[in-house]
Amino acid sequence: MAIYRLLQKSAFEPEDIKRMAEAYELALLQLELKDRDDPLTESIATLIIEVAQTGEKGATMICARALSLLREDRQAS
Repeated sequence: MAIYRLLQKSAFEPEDIKRMAEAYELALLQLELKDRDDPLTESIATLIIEVAQTGEKGATMICARALSLLREDRQAS
């Protein structure tokens, strides 16, 4: 799972990791991504970590902000 691999070297607290994992799972559900090897899953994981680093604490809000950033990135491309 991309998010756990990215978090291995992080200094996040266990409760933060739990929230990020929950946000990651919510994002994958919303995007209907079932293939965990899809390169998009790593992009989502990275965005979720970036959002969490801003201090956002709610998994739902982390997910929503990460998906919003993903959409912005795709529209800019």
